[in-house]
Amino acid sequence: MKLVLNLFKIFLIPHIVLYKRSKNKAHIDKDIERWATAKNIKGGKISLLLHFLAYSSDFRTIFYYRNHGIISYILNIYCRKEKYFRIDVTTKLEGGILTGHPYSTILNAESIGENFYVNHLVTIGEVNGKRPTIGNNVSIFTGAIVIGDIKIGDNCSIGAGAVVVKDVPDNCVVVGNPGKIVKQNGEKV
Repeated sequence: MKLVLNLFKIFLIPHIVLYKRSKNKAHIDKDIERWATAKNIKGGKISLLLHFLAYSSDFRTIFYYRNHGIISYILNIYCRKEKYFRIDVTTKLEGGILTGHPYSTILNAESIGENFYVNHLVTIGEVNGKRPTIGNNVSIFTGAIVIGDIKIGDNCSIGAGAVVVKDVPDNCVVVGNPGKIVKQNGEKV
């Protein structure tokens, strides 16, 4: 199996060209660095890029999002992205995104800051054409829903199954339906 995946990396060489010419190379570099740290894998950027492209359809989804266009569309024909993980093309997504099996996850926000973590079955979406703005270092866990014209501050965690429809200040933990702040600045609320 490992031999097959190593041979598959040969077919990924066009991705290296796309990466080197990408206007979003700095964001991709942050993505690679975050994935390498989370997976405890060492290597050069190109080696890591090939590894994550070969082994992770969610990483490919992020890579194609960062390089959307005809070339990404063609590469997706033989090197498929995760079809149940969607990132709206108008979402401004900073670098360092990490996913935890984002099956049936939709990211449709005005913007999402650096070092974002998202799990499966998460919906970030619009209400009446208005979308959330999400800060830096935010984690959103399984089944959470974040919708509407709201702001999620920096360093927040949105718990599994939470439904968030109101602003959340920095440094908060939110759980429940409707979403309720249970910790702020490390202290119970």
